[in-house]
Amino acid sequence: MAAITFKLDVVSAEKQLFSGLAESVQVTGSEGELGIFAGHTPLLTSIIPGMVRIVKQHGHEEIIYLSGGMLEVQPGSVTVLADTAIRGEELDSAKAEDAKRQAEEHIQNPHGDIDFAQAASDLAKAIAQLRVIELVKQSQ
Repeated sequence: MAAITFKLDVVSAEKQLFSGLAESVQVTGSEGELGIFAGHTPLLTSIIPGMVRIVKQHGHEEIIYLSGGMLEVQPGSVTVLADTAIRGEELDSAKAEDAKRQAEEHIQNPHGDIDFAQAASDLAKAIAQLRVIELVKQSQ
């Protein structure tokens, strides 16, 4: 028996990363982890840096890094509007490690021109990228 699917679009300011049928979507919203399946109650929420895990039609998985954005659930369709979205396999581990190290330095050794909130945001994004890289490695 085929799983019930819904229309899913994952888009960023730069491009559309996914458009098609999905069985489920897992994403981190501002209030915690969300699992979206066909028939989910309509919802509009912000997304924090992390990933969107898509289970496509026929069970194939795809993981995409999101720097933040919005999630909209409507009857029969789900839209992820991301600030920045990068396919998990396209992330650069060395760049993410370097960004994490720099953000940690800025937090530990604050300078007058460094905004703590920005450094904390940069750290969260770098950690999220490293988690997505690890998940992609595990699934291969």
